Amino acid sequence: WGNQNYGGDSSSVSSSLSSGISRIYGNLEAFAALKDDGSVVTWGSSNKGGDSSSVSSSLSSGVSQIYSANLSFAALKDDGSVVTWGNADYGGDSSAVTADLAHGVIQIYSNPYSFAALKDDGSVVAWGDADYGGDTVGDIALESDVVKIFSNKYAYAALKDDGSVVTWGDV
Repeated sequence: WGNQNYGGDSSSVSSSLSSGISRIYGNLEAFAALKDDGSVVTWGSSNKGGDSSSVSSSLSSGVSQIYSANLSFAALKDDGSVVTWGNADYGGDSSAVTADLAHGVIQIYSNPYSFAALKDDGSVVAWGDADYGGDTVGDIALESDVVKIFSNKYAYAALKDDGSVVTWGDV
């Protein structure tokens, strides 16, 4: 129920939502449901995450967790890879860091405009709006030893294993 353009109408996927749903995730204009079998069903605003058809084969199995930004989603798979969809400018397009997200991701963090992935080697990979934390390229301090990431609306802070903190995002 609610505004049909923003997820209030799930009739197009109702048969997929009739059983086996373990969790539902939302952003400002769409929903993503994680099923018991590791597949994902999406609905809502098509270019804001409600249409995942471009990555549907990657979302058909093996998804363990879904994360959302304002207008996009990121799925962490059992094999440590990441699949993204939704608004390209706000994290729905991770093609610039595809190789970095192909394996080893253990946790994803987000703010409204971007995502940051913590990898099993302690490095951080970010994508989305660069002004709000979607870019860590060249930041040597984020290449190792990160143990946890924290986010707010505009930036990120990474806690390193030596107790130091590294920040990036909107200045």
